Amino acid sequence: MTSSATPTATTVDPAEVERFSALAAEWWNPEGKFAVLHRFNPVRIAYIREQATARLGRDPLTRCPLEGLDLLDIGCGGGLICEPMTRLGAHVTGIDPSEKNIRTAAVHAEETGLDIDYRAITAEALAETGARFDIVLNMEVIEHVADPALFLQTCARLLRPGGIMVLATINRTLKAFGLAIVGAEYILGWLPRGTHQWEKFITPDELRQELSNSGMSIADLTGVVYNPLANKWRRSPDTAVNYMLVAARPAD
Repeated sequence: MTSSATPTATTVDPAEVERFSALAAEWWNPEGKFAVLHRFNPVRIAYIREQATARLGRDPLTRCPLEGLDLLDIGCGGGLICEPMTRLGAHVTGIDPSEKNIRTAAVHAEETGLDIDYRAITAEALAETGARFDIVLNMEVIEHVADPALFLQTCARLLRPGGIMVLATINRTLKAFGLAIVGAEYILGWLPRGTHQWEKFITPDELRQELSNSGMSIADLTGVVYNPLANKWRRSPDTAVNYMLVAARPAD
């Protein structure tokens, strides 16, 4: 685990870092503050695996279909996605501006015998080092950054030509306000109150434009919905609340 100074131009929101740092010990408790992410994870992992193998020419039927690929998880938190991506064969780097999150992630990886490169660093600082990756994960992060446009430009810089970014976020709709904020935070208590701010949600059309400005294009878009009877998440054509997408950077 290494640290690096944050450059002047940054997308980090200090209030968001403080909020998630306070919850660092909860990351690996499946019934704790991040229980909703534990339930969401199977859908996220399946989507990443499916899209990465299809778009980067990998055999999805092999035990380690991402072997040989460099993968970056931005805002990795406690490592809930880094660990399964490592088991799929990728060489994983997980970054987070919160030292507490990185310590939690590093300890858990060591306990499970996984070799993951965790760093307490911002995406902008990492991009300045010249690091490049085949896959960049941007999962439930963009709605917490201070400058989404700059953040996406940074993601593009971190991608190798021909690489892909997988992004998951929440749409800025009244339905999302009712379900993702009022329902999830105030009624069901899935997340601490104040986790999300509706005005920071971003629509697929807004993302499409910002991605284009950053030299990327949307290659796939899917909604994700929760089935309360089965207590499971699943993919859906409905993008009104949660959605995931793949953005591709053209090969040179």
